[in-house]
This record gives sequence, C-alpha cells and structure tokens, in this order.
Amino acid sequence: MVDVNTAIAPARTLRIGPIELDAPVVLAPMAGITNTAFRRLCREYGAGLYVSEMITTRALVERNAVTMRLITHHESETPRSIQLYGVDPATTEAAVRILVDEDRADHIDLNFGCPVPKVTRKGGGAALPWKLGLFREIVTRAARAAGDIPLTIKMRKGIDSNHLTYLEAGRIAEDAGVAAVALHARTAAEFYSGHADWSAIAKLKETVTSVPVLGNGDIWSADDAARMMYETGCDGVVVGRGCLGRPWLFGDLARGLGLPGSAPAEPVDATLGFVADAFRRHAQLLVEFYEDEDRGCRDIRKHASWYFKGYPVGGETRASLATVGSLAEIDDIVATLDLDAPYPGAGAEGQRGRAGTPKRPALPDRWLESRELGAAASAALADAELDNSGG
Repeated sequence: MVDVNTAIAPARTLRIGPIELDAPVVLAPMAGITNTAFRRLCREYGAGLYVSEMITTRALVERNAVTMRLITHHESETPRSIQLYGVDPATTEAAVRILVDEDRADHIDLNFGCPVPKVTRKGGGAALPWKLGLFREIVTRAARAAGDIPLTIKMRKGIDSNHLTYLEAGRIAEDAGVAAVALHARTAAEFYSGHADWSAIAKLKETVTSVPVLGNGDIWSADDAARMMYETGCDGVVVGRGCLGRPWLFGDLARGLGLPGSAPAEPVDATLGFVADAFRRHAQLLVEFYEDEDRGCRDIRKHASWYFKGYPVGGETRASLATVGSLAEIDDIVATLDLDAPYPGAGAEGQRGRAGTPKRPALPDRWLESRELGAAASAALADAELDNSGG
C-alpha cells in the first residue's frame, strides 16, 4: 500500500480557478445518481467537489421543467457544480450564459466522455473530440461565456485504441482557457470494462501543464486514490462508481490523503448498522428532493444492492429492500437486521456498478473518415440532444 502521507503530501488540496477545495476529490456526474440528495449525503461525510447529473444544453436553453429542477441546488451546497452536455457551440454558449447570468453555478463542467450508444451514435460525448474544430469551438466559446466561473472538461482517451483524442483535446482545452481537465482513462469502446489505463493520465499530465489534471477510473478506495496520484502525478481524482452505496468514501479519501473528514468511521468499522443508517438517510434526502415519499423510495431501491454488498443480508430481505415503498417500510426491514454485523472486508470492496465488456462504439455514418465536420456529421449532430432533453 502507498504511504499517502509522504507520497502525495504536496497535493492535499486542489484549486480549480478561484475555487480551493479542501480535498483533491471530485464526484463524477452519474445519470440518475448524482442528484441533490446524493450530493448532500456525500458532502455530509467528506470534502470535495460534487457535480450534478449531466444536463443537456438544449434542454437548459429551452428551460425544460425537469432540467430546471435538476440544476437547482440545496442551500447547503457550495460550491455549486453543474455538468453540461452539448454538441452545438452556440447552444452550449447560451446554456453557460444562463448558468452564469442567473447565478446558478460556481463551477461548470463539459461532458466529452459519455460512452452510451444513444449519445455517441449522434456524435456526442466521447465521440465528439474526434472532430477537432467542433471541439475547439465548443470549449472556446463556453470558456469565454463562463467568464470568472471556472469551466472544466471531462473526457475519455478517445473512441478506441486506434482513434485516441485525449492529448490533442487536452492541449486545445488548455489553450481555450479551461480551469482543469479530467480524464477517464478508458476509451469509449472499453465502456467500463477491464482496467483503466492510468499511464494515459500520466501522459496527459505531462502534456497539460498550466492547469490541474484530474484522473478518473477504478478508484474504489482511499488507497486507490493515493496510488493514482502517486503513479500519475495527477492533481486530484474523480470518483464515480466507487462511491455507489458508499457515500462515506469521500470522508475516507479525505482522511487517506491527510485531510480532515467528517465520517465517523473508517470502512473497516462500517458495521451493518452504519450502512443501514446511511441507506435510510439517503432515502430521506430523496423524499425531500422529490417532495414525494413514494417516488423517493422508488429511487432508493436501485441503491440497495450497492449499500449492502458483502453484508449478511439474506435474499428475501434484499428483495424487500429493492421494492420498498415508504420510509416506515425501510425502518421495519432494518429492524430485522443484525446491525452489529462487522464490516465484511473484501466482500464489500472492489468494483460496483456498470462494467460489461468492450464493444464497438456506435457512431454516425462515416464519422471516422475525417477529423473535420462534414455534411453527414453535421446532420447527425442536428438531433443529438433530442433523446436527452430533460437532463
């Protein structure tokens, strides 16, 4: 294990533009996960920057009701961070101006890393940096519109191993005036399979020298975060799937990096009661977010398997947790558990969330034939955001 107190001592805080974070840790945007409720819960356990779900620029400009709700932060959230997804420079610029002019965000991130087929097949997400001119125009106009609000980008290595874009994109973003660059060290073709290529993060750090470089991919524990920073020289880490069912991971990361955290227990002391309390708190915050107990409890269902991974919770009880309809029902189920059951160690560690196998990325017709934006590519981009309106 890495001695984090000596290996990365100089990198214990992170500055993104005017924002100085107490811990070099960022919550990665995850659709259907990183809403206000989850962000508030993570913040209760530790320090960092907590980013919203991906918001489509077109939906924001059109003031879609669902989108306007998603960009609304709880009064306790500071700094307020929003990630935007867009494929049109003018629309992206307009969306950024809304956030700035209406004082809705303290930090804005642009998504160029989504590998989901419905996004990439229309030229968005991880597919977009292949079109260098389009990428440059979007980032440049967005950074200009953001003004004093720090704007960052999150991307992947590229489309596949034969079509890497991250080094060129990093240089372009740096020149455009972004405040930081984050890299998920996989290609779109890899999706979430295999192991993240941390050496790519090191290469990006060598290439982008004037702003922070953040690493993303396979951060499951505080030791993973320390190793990534030590091995790659990156300035901070972005955590996604590793915190599913473990919002206290941010406290562990803060302590592991030598920083004060607010979590009351280390993971080895995370008894079943500790986990059950976190699960119940998450459900309560979801109920508050939706202002609807039934909807909040329906949302918490998908989190049950992540929270109780490795713990002695029987199949029937797990099935009940995955179908809860009220907070009282959660309380009744929790009352049947052995709350003194200790942290199960390896059984609760490791990968969680999506993984799968490598797959051929879905792309617009003839997308890879040129780095420039031709007529066919322009047509694909024309309706790229339609399937994502509302966030």
